[in-house]
Amino acid sequence: MAYDDLRYEQDGPVVTITLDRPERMNALNQNLLKKELPGAFRSAGEDPSVRVVIVTGSGEKAFCAGADVKDTVDSGTIGGSKEGPYYRGSPTDFLHEGFDKPVIVAVNGVCLGAGLHFVADGDLILAADHATFFDTHVRIGQVFALETIGLIRKMPFGEVMRMMLLSGTERMSVERALQLGMISEIVPRARLLERAGELARTIAEFSPATIAASKRAMWQSLDRGLFDALERGWREIYSHWSHPDSTEGPRAFAEKRPPRWKVD
Repeated sequence: MAYDDLRYEQDGPVVTITLDRPERMNALNQNLLKKELPGAFRSAGEDPSVRVVIVTGSGEKAFCAGADVKDTVDSGTIGGSKEGPYYRGSPTDFLHEGFDKPVIVAVNGVCLGAGLHFVADGDLILAADHATFFDTHVRIGQVFALETIGLIRKMPFGEVMRMMLLSGTERMSVERALQLGMISEIVPRARLLERAGELARTIAEFSPATIAASKRAMWQSLDRGLFDALERGWREIYSHWSHPDSTEGPRAFAEKRPPRWKVD
């Protein structure tokens, strides 16, 4: 698949998807939302050689400035449109709808609005030391809901509420984001992608099937009560016991050799 607004680059088991609209601060236009981002994740998901995906933005100024407001107005997908700017419930729904491979988000600058979906829906979030986080939905008369619903599952409710109410009049620093659990690591800007690659290659050494099952159990638990979540977690465990990796891992450990994971 050819891309106009992102770069899709594979290095061994790691694919890096780079939002590539630096002149628009990597804002999400209709082409990205409806075609190229879903297509890129579909390609990565269907390719058995891909173990981990990194998402970042082009340049150092911005990771993603949210939905491209000018594009949504020009295309008629905002202000009365039943469809809205997204073709599904969220522009990153493809991260959770059957995409079981780990997603590392490398926030390389300003992150706001719909860009926060990647932070809410990614599995491992790194941020450069100059990154900032905020939102401007209510300032321009839009409901700030989908991003907040994801974020309050990762960080304190009150801090997400503050972000909504102040609507970009203040920005959350990268240090505060780490303190609140929005991100897991701060990295010098010059080393951000290098560090993301290091983590991705480490993860790629582990059993893909085991990671996929573990990831499903964790994300699905957020939609359920404790006992239902535990029951579904056990189902993932029971199901994985019939997978070759379930016996290969302990055997390789006992024999002091690298495991030979099954790649579907």
